[in-house]
Amino acid sequence: MCLILVAWRAHPAFPVVVAANRDEFFHRPTACASFWPDAPGLLAGRDLEAGGTWLGVTRRGRFCALTNFRGPSRQKAGAPSRGALVRDFLGGDVSPAAYASRVVEGGVAYNGFNLLCADAETLCYASNVSGEALVLPAGIYGLSNHLLDTPWPKVARAKSALARSLAALPDDSGLFALLRDDHPAADEDLPRTGISLEWERLLSSALVRGVDYGTRSSTVVLMRSDGETRFDEISYGPDARDTGRVRESFRREPPPATCAS
Repeated sequence: MCLILVAWRAHPAFPVVVAANRDEFFHRPTACASFWPDAPGLLAGRDLEAGGTWLGVTRRGRFCALTNFRGPSRQKAGAPSRGALVRDFLGGDVSPAAYASRVVEGGVAYNGFNLLCADAETLCYASNVSGEALVLPAGIYGLSNHLLDTPWPKVARAKSALARSLAALPDDSGLFALLRDDHPAADEDLPRTGISLEWERLLSSALVRGVDYGTRSSTVVLMRSDGETRFDEISYGPDARDTGRVRESFRREPPPATCAS
């Protein structure tokens, strides 16, 4: 996942708005988003190589998504899959704040990552690069393959576009439009992350059009204040050709009842 935009409590009817693109090699096997047979309340795509996921939601109103931190010199051979971090939050009941602290404490085992996790009450950010575990206030956030709100050109453009799109909700066409933005940044605005200039150019747009590597999916999640969740995901093949769409809508389930002592 290389671009995640979140509007948290920035709209009166939609406290959670997510627009995200996942970029990956096209040869990596992937299952389209669905409710998982082994975790029926979990809705997400699935990495069939390592078993985790990059973004998902649950019927109980949990959300989690992850990006890798771009830094070739930081890569560790044999590190565990970061997709398990998203899967484990979605499948568990640990609070976002506690989970963010946990993954930072245990983050040394993984290659660099940024993680956003939320329930109906709290949104948190965690990074094993910065060592931060933060509870985020209301606002609009952007995350690519550096730290939260690092103003890479595509992050800055997408955050502005998300802010403009909120007024049109529940029409999500503006959200998909910002995810389909394939305009590269000017060379003088590109970050320098240790990869070639050619790759920096390719990866500088929200939608990455590539033959071997590129945007595999665009996902929009809208969570209403009344508990309804809408999940809409478009999948792509090489050169950003549409290959399918998944739409799901459900109402948030209440937490399980607990016995009074």
